Amino acid sequence: MKCAHCQGEMRRSTAPFHVDRKGYHLSLDEVPALVCSQCGEPHFEEREVESIQTVLSHLDEQMTRMAPAA
Repeated sequence: MKCAHCQGEMRRSTAPFHVDRKGYHLSLDEVPALVCSQCGEPHFEEREVESIQTVLSHLDEQMTRMAPAA
């Protein structure tokens, strides 16, 4: 697979994932990914994206429960 940004070769490795969202910050240090050997751009495959979305969904639910009553 070629990198969409620079056409470098993609290799299996890990990459960090960070997001600020709805009052919290999620930081995952080593998510499996294809990483460009030339520019370092990560590409997360469907399985990892689904796992990240599941974690975010659970955190969103917890943040909603923690929100002060209006």
